[in-house]
Amino acid sequence: MNSGAGFGNLLVLALPLLLLAFLMLTQRKRGREVQAFQSALSVGDAVVMTSGLYGTIVVLDDSTALLEIAPGVQVRVDRRAIGMAQPGVTDAPPTPEAD
Repeated sequence: MNSGAGFGNLLVLALPLLLLAFLMLTQRKRGREVQAFQSALSVGDAVVMTSGLYGTIVVLDDSTALLEIAPGVQVRVDRRAIGMAQPGVTDAPPTPEAD
């Protein structure tokens, strides 16, 4: 008579485990995407740091990057702090404006 209670208990235990498995898989996928992005960085890329600072990569090595954040202003940052490419910026160099 009480066979439905056993299934309900199993469901109560399985749902949190499925949620944890889903969260772990999505986090692992996000980590692979970030690692692929950071390994594909190159000099001249316009990027945004995880802190929100915008800049262009001037020098890049295995662990650090030198970003130009304003004309003549460069900062050295940890390569892992680069969060994403600047939205709306293409790889083509800017064209000079005709006056």
